Amino acid sequence: MDYIKELQEKLYRGELLTKEEIMPLAEQPLEQLCLAADEIRAHFCGNRFDLCTIINGKCGRCSEDCKYCAQSAHYTTACEESYPLLSTEKIVAQAKNNAERGVLRYSIVTSGRRLSEAEVEQVCESIRAVRQEAGIEVCVSFGLLSEADFRKVKEAGASRVHCNLESSERYFPSVCTTHTYADKIETLRAAKRAGLSICSGGIMGLGETMEDRIEMVLTARELGVKSIPVNVLNPIPGTPYENNPVLTNDEVRRIVAVFRFIIPDASIRLAGGRGLLGDKGEGCFAGGANAAISGDMLTTAGITVETDMALLEKMGYTVMKG
Repeated sequence: MDYIKELQEKLYRGELLTKEEIMPLAEQPLEQLCLAADEIRAHFCGNRFDLCTIINGKCGRCSEDCKYCAQSAHYTTACEESYPLLSTEKIVAQAKNNAERGVLRYSIVTSGRRLSEAEVEQVCESIRAVRQEAGIEVCVSFGLLSEADFRKVKEAGASRVHCNLESSERYFPSVCTTHTYADKIETLRAAKRAGLSICSGGIMGLGETMEDRIEMVLTARELGVKSIPVNVLNPIPGTPYENNPVLTNDEVRRIVAVFRFIIPDASIRLAGGRGLLGDKGEGCFAGGANAAISGDMLTTAGITVETDMALLEKMGYTVMKG
């Protein structure tokens, strides 16, 4: 039995793979690896595909120094837009629009280290209104909130919290210095203690190694994460990463396939930067990925919901919550 099949069979027996077992996948034949990852996806997840959209609920001039971000106040970029929390009316209007097009998850994302207590109260009103008027699932990305704040968010009707680890614990200080990896982990744990599901992945192409990527997802696995966003760095002029090379389709396909071996029953979610891929992610959807963020991203254009729905139907997927 070859190495990929050996690991596949171990997963089918209900066992998890160790870092030492996963690392050699970085050198295995790509097409064989992707085929196996797709088989693992079908075995554990069937043909469900979790499609979500996001709204930039609060934009600009963030205090944090994340080196990839156009909204950081530490860098001068073309992203000059800045506004406080959107009104409930605007958030609900976009939620309704997405729900009408068949999207099942809607995430409210805000810039900044964390929302203030007053902002938490305001956005909880918006969450309640979305649930009542649009009926769509609500996910939130509000920064480094406390467990008490997450309990308010859950009571308002949100079901999932997003907080990306971004990379491995080893590499994270090269990405951001204004908060720590421990801050990220505590945020995810606080959300889980509050009864919310958690979504956490990272950005590929920051200068990290495959080992860093694998360690990131192993950490997510330990935390109980079942939704793993895979962002591809879009090098923004004015940020420290403006000259980073964009990852190729095949590099991203390998990353996605390896992640499927680490958490076989997860929603592996193509997120920011998908538009940089020549096939818009189709190869990844045939190689282990079974979720995506559709529509526009926070500061960059995305792929329309209609385009994604047509592709997923062609590939035999059913859009449903993962």
